[in-house]
Amino acid sequence: MPPRLLVIVGPTGAGKTRLSLELAARTNGEVISADSQQVYIGMDIGTGKVTADERARVPHHVLDVLQPDEEMTAGRFIELADRAIADLTARGKAVIVCGGTGLYVRALLLGLFEGPPASPELRAELTAFVEREGSAALHAELVRVDPPAGAKIDPKDVKRTIRAIEVFRLTGEPMSAHQARHDHRAMPSRYPARVVGLAPEREALYAAIDARVEAMLAAGLEAEVLALRERGFRPPLRSQQAIGYAELHDVLDGKVDRSRAIELIKRNSRHYARRQLSWYRGSSAGASEVSWSPHPAAVDLADLERYLAGR
Repeated sequence: MPPRLLVIVGPTGAGKTRLSLELAARTNGEVISADSQQVYIGMDIGTGKVTADERARVPHHVLDVLQPDEEMTAGRFIELADRAIADLTARGKAVIVCGGTGLYVRALLLGLFEGPPASPELRAELTAFVEREGSAALHAELVRVDPPAGAKIDPKDVKRTIRAIEVFRLTGEPMSAHQARHDHRAMPSRYPARVVGLAPEREALYAAIDARVEAMLAAGLEAEVLALRERGFRPPLRSQQAIGYAELHDVLDGKVDRSRAIELIKRNSRHYARRQLSWYRGSSAGASEVSWSPHPAAVDLADLERYLAGR
């Protein structure tokens, strides 16, 4: 029998890490991070990565696996997560997957929609378009041809925007339509899974996000960004376009003042949280429906313990 997974999802600032640590401690479990930014070495504070003390108490996997100038993909995430799941299962550990990157969770549970092979000619055309018109114009084209994909893909994520437009032009059908068929076709999940979502009331979530940003700044986020720059990691690297990093790079480049950058980090984090919730509420997380709670304290931990124990 394949190992059963407990998957914790939800927007940034909802308390996913707190819940995963508590549950892991109660179940002799370890955590697999499903976060597309926490894979990068040296990006700790701004990604909300668990601390060294927390990792000493509860081992985590798929963290710190790439340098910030390397590309992470959903396919690579599946490979690393599968390897970690096999290791945890062999050691008799409960498997807890925790993270806000919906694409990674869906890929782990359902696999990936492969799509047509890449077209170098089309990618060169779209890359040239970005250089002439900018990433916002490219994203506007995606919204025109594939509104659901446009709503899910960050306007700054040029790589994924190009791929979505490429799929549309090569197949004549939006990528979101292909993915919808992949999500709902009669196929088993790659792993049996219970998916728990945290979704605080909006005002509480926004207050938590603002407090989280202030805590990151107090913990040294600006020094972290400066250290990345000194190592040569700057925009337009995809990793350095992450929320919190992009805005502070702009401060150091003289494009915006510090107070405005902090406002933007909070605003962009709130927008990102809305997109995360839309992702999970718009479709199931893999083959499993999400069971939502407003905060970690409202989750029935005893029930999840029984699930992980196979009872």
